[in-house]
Amino acid sequence: MEAPRQIDDWPATTKAAFVLRGGEAVAVHGPRTHVFRWASVTKLLTALAALVAAEEGVVDLDEPAGPEGSTVRHLLAHASGLPFEPGAPSGRPGKRRVYSNVGYEALAAHVAERAEMPFAEYLAAGVLRPLGMDAELRGSAASELHGNVDDLLAFARELQRPTLVAPETLAEATSVQFAGLAGVLPDFGRFDPLDWGLGFELRDAKAPHWTGARNSPRTFGHFGGSGTFLWVDPDAGVALGVLTDLEFGDWAKRAWPELSDAVLAEER
Repeated sequence: MEAPRQIDDWPATTKAAFVLRGGEAVAVHGPRTHVFRWASVTKLLTALAALVAAEEGVVDLDEPAGPEGSTVRHLLAHASGLPFEPGAPSGRPGKRRVYSNVGYEALAAHVAERAEMPFAEYLAAGVLRPLGMDAELRGSAASELHGNVDDLLAFARELQRPTLVAPETLAEATSVQFAGLAGVLPDFGRFDPLDWGLGFELRDAKAPHWTGARNSPRTFGHFGGSGTFLWVDPDAGVALGVLTDLEFGDWAKRAWPELSDAVLAEER
């Protein structure tokens, strides 16, 4: 596959990409041992850890967590009313989609309390080590996972062929939660609705978007402010992940959809 070579022309100093088809690597391009900060792609790992906790009975998705009236499900779906950065709730739970780092930190703290162990340890035991990942959480559960491209590839494979949670659980996580909520997708503007699953942003019909025009509406994933992203398109059976050392900006708004479309064009 030639499409991943597009990253060679990106302005980032260091970058790596992979394509998975049906859980198998089609292409890996760039350094495989370089450790990147994943930024908000971290939220997907935190979400999966919460889903593992739910299946283990450590938490219940609909138990109270976060501000009054909020649940674990609200926190996962950015529907708790907590703001982007520390501060008072900006509204009541379930009324608006407010993308929230604070919400994910509250989620991690809740799982840690119920599991009676630090969240980083729970994440490592429940997700990272079982998937053979060397990635490490070095701070916020919203943004501070650090790992290499093979770590991200291993995680993407799990999203195509789940082993840590039941397929039904992942299907729920990648379906709309609290349908009809409007909100702002960072750097891309307001959408009504701004559909989200349990941790996973859902592409649906959003435009503009960081994925490509060829991506199906069922595509799910996340991007990070450190120039990182992962998407999985279940209709195409393809996943694309990218790690860079360049902060998100206009370059990414152009380059990411172009790469996504090129990958899917080769796959079809």
